[in-house]
This record gives sequence, structure tokens and C-alpha cells, in this order.
Amino acid sequence: MLLQLGDRLKRLRKTQGLSAVEMAGRVGITRNTLRAVEAGDPAPSMGSYLRIMSVLGVSGELALLASDTLSPASPGSAAARSQRMAPVVEIRVSADESRHRLQDLQSMVLHEEAVRRVKADPKLRDSARNTAQRWIETGDPRSAGLWREWLAILEAGAWKKALGRSRHAQQLRQASPLVTVLPDEVRANLLSQVQDLRRGIVLTTDPSHGPQDK
Repeated sequence: MLLQLGDRLKRLRKTQGLSAVEMAGRVGITRNTLRAVEAGDPAPSMGSYLRIMSVLGVSGELALLASDTLSPASPGSAAARSQRMAPVVEIRVSADESRHRLQDLQSMVLHEEAVRRVKADPKLRDSARNTAQRWIETGDPRSAGLWREWLAILEAGAWKKALGRSRHAQQLRQASPLVTVLPDEVRANLLSQVQDLRRGIVLTTDPSHGPQDK
């Protein structure tokens, strides 16, 4: 979810014509912290995420940003009421396990594409290593162990450690510098494809209809 949220915050910033320098200044954080937030890094505090959302005019709309709607609407408009209502309904009908599976599917798809690109272009591996090293030096010490492990993975090309289904592999993906090598448009397209897959399954509470697949 943080990867998707960070991506949407970055696109919304660009939509509003704010540079990274200007945005960091308005929020009162460093450019490194802003880059980490927009990369979906779990190291920055939730306060950093919320302050960025406040500057962008979408404070408190975490569920909205995780939906398909990006641009904020005026508080009293019908569109704003509709945008706020949709996530509430979704939360009520979605099981926690399903959301977690969707998030991990998104993470897995992004990492598989990142690994493919790194294998094709060694310079991208260097970029991911530099990002991991920078996070170790400036990020949350609680995640430093995972980032150091990423340095070893990148050095050895041990991709299976990060592409596994274990709990530790999921933790590695959540603290991953690897997806930062993906261009914004590629990441957005992959996330859109996962959302399309998600919308392809229709669940109904009508007892006369079971789950349907479009």
C-alpha cells in the first residue's frame, strides 16, 4: 500500500506543478525524506506522509488515494461526497486477508519487473545499491538491517530471497530499494494492471448469486 500511496502522492505533486525542492520546503522535510515517501519507503514516519497529504490538499484521504481517484474535489461537491463514500463501502465488504494478498501481489509484480530490468541493465543494480546505502545512512535505523540485507542481495543477484512467499521475503519487499529503478509510468501501469485484475472479480451479498468472474 505504501508503494501505491507514494506513487500517487508523487503524481499528485507533479499535477499541482510542485518541484521536489518546493514540496520538501513546504512540508518541512528533507528531499531525501520526500523521495523516500514517494518511493513508498516504510522508514519515514506516518507524520511525514500526513504532512505531505495536507500540503497537497488531501489530508485525511488515505483511503481515497489508495482508490482509483487521484485529484481532490471541493469539500461540498457531489464528487467529494462520492469519493469519500466509496472507500468506506469497500472497507466494509473487503476481508483483511484479501487486501493483504492484493498488496503483496502488487509488490511481487513490481519486483519481478524490477529484477527483469536490473538483469538487462547492470547500471540499474548500481542505482538500487546507492539508494539502499543512502537509506542506511539517513533512514530509520530500525530498517537498516533489511537494507543491509538488500545490499547483499543486489551484490549476489540473489533475487529468490526477495521474490519468495515467506514472511521475511514480504518484509524485504516492503523495505525494498529495488523498485526505485522503475520509471514512474511503468510502475503506474503495473499497478493499474493489478487493479484491473482485482476489478475482474465481482462479489455479491445476494444469496441467490455466488461470486462471479467477469
